[in-house]
Amino acid sequence: MRTSRSARRTLISVTAISATLLAGTATSVAAVPTGQTKTAAAEQTTAAASAVAAPAERLIVGYKSGASEAKSNKAAGEDAEAKGKDAGEDLDFQRRLGTGAALVDLGAKLSKAAVADVVAEYQADPQVAYVVPDRLNKPLADPNDTEYSKQWDLFETTAGMRVPGAWDTATGTGVTVAVIDTGYVTHSDLAANIVGGYDFIADTEVSVDGNGRDSNPADPGDWYADGECGQAEGSTSSWHGTHVAGTIAAATNNSKGVAGIAYNAKISPVRVLGKCGGYDSDIIDAITWASGGTVSGVPANTNVAKVINMSLGGGGACTSATQTAINNAVNRGTTVVVAAGNSNANAANYSPASCNNVISVAALSRTGAKASYSNFGSVVDIAAPGGQTSTGTANGILSTLNSGAQGPASESYAYYQGTSMAAPHIAGLAALAKSAKSSLTPAQIESAIKTNSRALPGACSGGCGAGLADAAKTVQAVSGTDGSTGGTTFTSASAVSIPDNGSAVESPIAVTGRTGNAPSALQVGVDITHTYRGDLVVDLIAPDGTSYRLKASGSDSADDVKTTYTVNASSETANGTWKLRVQDVAAQDTGTINSWKLTF
Repeated sequence: MRTSRSARRTLISVTAISATLLAGTATSVAAVPTGQTKTAAAEQTTAAASAVAAPAERLIVGYKSGASEAKSNKAAGEDAEAKGKDAGEDLDFQRRLGTGAALVDLGAKLSKAAVADVVAEYQADPQVAYVVPDRLNKPLADPNDTEYSKQWDLFETTAGMRVPGAWDTATGTGVTVAVIDTGYVTHSDLAANIVGGYDFIADTEVSVDGNGRDSNPADPGDWYADGECGQAEGSTSSWHGTHVAGTIAAATNNSKGVAGIAYNAKISPVRVLGKCGGYDSDIIDAITWASGGTVSGVPANTNVAKVINMSLGGGGACTSATQTAINNAVNRGTTVVVAAGNSNANAANYSPASCNNVISVAALSRTGAKASYSNFGSVVDIAAPGGQTSTGTANGILSTLNSGAQGPASESYAYYQGTSMAAPHIAGLAALAKSAKSSLTPAQIESAIKTNSRALPGACSGGCGAGLADAAKTVQAVSGTDGSTGGTTFTSASAVSIPDNGSAVESPIAVTGRTGNAPSALQVGVDITHTYRGDLVVDLIAPDGTSYRLKASGSDSADDVKTTYTVNASSETANGTWKLRVQDVAAQDTGTINSWKLTF
């Protein structure tokens, strides 16, 4: 029975969510060879789904090899005319592609609903194998910044954050990022993106600028002499805040220096670190003010930040005082990004890395493994390039700096390493996401970054969060340009005991209602309590029995495994029973699988 046009639109709006209506047929077709892989079929399904995600001007139609339209241009033209008539649109066969598929013009630019009607007509035809939009591609030219080729952290295949792929969609426009740090020293590669900030250092021995709090966040230098700051040897000025700011929003395509991740975002320098560091009290006020809150004696902020970067920290768990300031900032709509710390230890014992409502960032080397210095653990949310200069200076993170050993001198560029360098990569990505979709909440931004991350190229003993952040995938997901329909989570909350030095135990999750294959960044959230997690081996078992190693056993003596792993499961059918398999392989400790989840 033929449904009315209005009814068909209702059907497509529902079924497009799961892409069921647009699923390609896995048979021999003109444009798809017999025996195509499951991955290829999934890619076709995703591409087809994007036909109703946005208006389109042309469609590519693949017919089954036995159809007359697969060989005859006349037949393909007549078919286009007939389907257009049924859909109430004027379709025109344009030409035959080299693969044998037909290119069909939709005439005047149609609405999403009109495109959906046409797609529905083609997919209702049993002789049609697939229909996908004729997407417009754009050149992906590298920025002309003179030092861009040295910024492996942005573009390299192994451990780069795939930033260039995000720039076609978002560049940070309309977003202010507060860099709560050492302040800002003038740099021509940053100046265009600097807006008003504040100096929150109240103690003049720390501020070393001759006064306490004021509206000038200029960095006078944080050098100290031998024997000062509890250190036997002195140190030159770090210009730390300027280096962090450059990673986030250095001017780009200006034929100079480096490229910033969110290069059209604005940076508000908020100074809290001076000689020997900075106090919690100043940092708490800085968080409050930067996010639009009121601080006694300080003028209202006219450059309220939607993202805060804090590449700073100290020993000890997050205090209630700091947590309150962070909670208030997030409630105002500001995403807070923090460094995990550089002690090669559990980040749970450091602040603000261990605070709730933050995105805590671990650092990776150029090989994609946890950097030797980076903190780790269940409180870490995500990993990003932080550099490892012990393997070569150029394996650090290049950004804006100053050559002054004590006070400011000439502007410069330098390689640094640290979770301080990893955090601004995520702050920049958060700015890109917010720029792409201004309605995103901090929780949605964090979820998007984690869900769209990819598996670590290297090892991370102890946990580095959801994986390596992927800027292109994250921005495409939040802007709707990736053809995806959003994540769906399946959870098992049934507790399973893990015997000491015994056989493996399994916890199942039945996945239903999905179309095609699992994603290349399947999120596996694990909540396991155990008194010595180094004893544990954890695997994800796909419906066909394929095993994916999530965690190997080792010498990690910390408790529990509470983290999210990213698995490339694109070769697996999504529907079916997935299992979390856990085995304790050494004596003296037991535990429990409390819950786990899969997010597609």
